[in-house]
Amino acid sequence: MISFVMSLALLVVGYFVYGKFVERLFGPDDRVTPAVAKADGVDFMVLPGWKIFMIQFLNIAGTGPIFGAIMGAKFGPAAYFWIVLGCIFAGAVHDYFSGMLSIRQDGASMPELVGHYLGKRAKTLLLVFSLVVLLMVGAVFVFSPALILGNMTGGTQTSIMLWVAVIFCYYGLATMLPIDKIIGRIYPLFAFALLFMAVALMAVLFVKWPSLPEVWQMAEVKPLTAQPIFPCLFITIACGAVSGFHATQSPLMARCLDSERKGRPIFYGAMITEGIVALIWATVASWFFYDGGAAEVGSTLEAQAPEVVTAVSKGWLGVFGGILAMLGVVAAPITSGDTALRSARLILADFCHLDQHPIRSRLLISLPLFGIAALLLWYNVADKDGFNTIWSYFGWSNQTLSCFMLWTATVYLARRRGYSYLIALLPALFMTSVCTSFICTSQNGFGLSLPLSVGIGIGMAVIAFCWFVLWKRRTGKVSESRLRTDRNI
Repeated sequence: MISFVMSLALLVVGYFVYGKFVERLFGPDDRVTPAVAKADGVDFMVLPGWKIFMIQFLNIAGTGPIFGAIMGAKFGPAAYFWIVLGCIFAGAVHDYFSGMLSIRQDGASMPELVGHYLGKRAKTLLLVFSLVVLLMVGAVFVFSPALILGNMTGGTQTSIMLWVAVIFCYYGLATMLPIDKIIGRIYPLFAFALLFMAVALMAVLFVKWPSLPEVWQMAEVKPLTAQPIFPCLFITIACGAVSGFHATQSPLMARCLDSERKGRPIFYGAMITEGIVALIWATVASWFFYDGGAAEVGSTLEAQAPEVVTAVSKGWLGVFGGILAMLGVVAAPITSGDTALRSARLILADFCHLDQHPIRSRLLISLPLFGIAALLLWYNVADKDGFNTIWSYFGWSNQTLSCFMLWTATVYLARRRGYSYLIALLPALFMTSVCTSFICTSQNGFGLSLPLSVGIGIGMAVIAFCWFVLWKRRTGKVSESRLRTDRNI
């Protein structure tokens, strides 16, 4: 528990110290934001700061900081290191720049940002890549909650498919309607419930004060998974540390902020909050797996993440905890799926330069996207390994998206004087190595040996660094006029 307390304190200090440092490097000012300049009553509109924070938190969280942290706890105390260091120095930086650069680029979506700073080829690649990731999220997060609800209401195939239809219809409404009609009203309530559950579990942890493996005992703790810590831990715990999916969500809220100065609590702060939630669940899972918790709540060490959530929540918080657990495994994925498809609509609309105020334009973009999502959903249902296959590719694709966003922030900062770009360059290099190593060693990738895969991953990071150095030398010293221009965009 000492490791938990230290990690919790570090995350809070990280927000106030490193978060302030990152904010100062970016330099928010009082310019007119897209929410005001481009208000359309659909996607661009000013919302209260507290509501934006709650929506942003739920957008980026969902079940990620719960399920990922539970699975990550099987690697032992190393999970604490990654959640704390990844969240402060990578994930929160990633989320802050994805939101703030979107504001500076008139509410641009992620492919537009990448294209502006990394070039047209990168933009086209990211357009396809991000749409695939978002559609996978939409498909996966229809079936998993529908399966749970279906089992609660009869357990037949008909009841499951009925819930699939209901959730899919809801996705259509949430994707098409103005952001304040559904998302703006129910998301803050769901976000509050998830936060309340996390705080309640943390209170029980302090009361129980279980005997858990500490970070200085890592060498003595045997992991409960055969996967290697590098690179698998850094793919398993994404939400709560760093996640590329967040870069597709931050522009949604960038279109609702009326002041750049609210960026740190909204973007950096929501990520730190998610890190705290992941930290709590990693600690709960550590108790479950390493300190007899499974037997205490009537479960087994082989339990999957949703089962751990349900067993612990009911065992610690009673009937109310069971309701919150159901919210976590049903409502949370649904609220990730609908914003994923909404982001897909906006990304495609930006690429096609199609105004989204008329309902006809939203239908024109949404119908093909929902058709593709329906095909992925069919594969998810028809193939017994469909869910695992889609989720495996999503995990790697998600972290690869984070690489592109971190490199975008690096190039943005490198156009300024000094070495401020290091705050994005270092995590960009690390995640480049992680993602390359993982796809090389994964059985759903190239299936190479671990040493060879790690070597290729390190080599790719070295190549990326050399490319960056050559680019920086070629661009030379930024002129004062160019510097002023860049700061005003």
